[in-house]
Amino acid sequence: MTSFTSYTRDLIQVLPGNGKLLMITALALGTATAELNASSEEDAKTVAALDTKYQAAVKSNDAATMDQILADDFVLVNGRGKVSSKTDLIESARKKEVTYERQDEESGTQKVRVWGDTAVVTALLWIKAVQADKPIDYKLWFSDTYVRSPAGWRYVFGQASLPLPKTDSK
Repeated sequence: MTSFTSYTRDLIQVLPGNGKLLMITALALGTATAELNASSEEDAKTVAALDTKYQAAVKSNDAATMDQILADDFVLVNGRGKVSSKTDLIESARKKEVTYERQDEESGTQKVRVWGDTAVVTALLWIKAVQADKPIDYKLWFSDTYVRSPAGWRYVFGQASLPLPKTDSK
């Protein structure tokens, strides 16, 4: 069986001058690109931390951090079908339309799945806050989709379920 290395070495030897340069350049770029791509496990850890950072930014109405994490074309769809844009969420945070006591993923529920340059985070979120002078207290499941960009991972799409019914085991 011929190894890739010996095959490549033999191929380079038979190429004319410019062909050798092109082949060596292509191989070098391929190796550099492979080294730049993080493993799925590393990507999952990065996205998990970024999503946790995003949830904390929402909780503290930190519009600047939300702005850094959200893609410009971000869309959130809630369980009733309401669609919100990046601008909608940033403005809500700036106006402090919701005052959060809790806006936290339930421990052990976060799962990150990575497919190349796309990652999806799912988790159970507990929200306890005051919105429009009314208390809210519920849990819901969400899915947050992140895409790798030249500037790093960006949150591009979110989907949140309807609030879950309360149980006696609170």
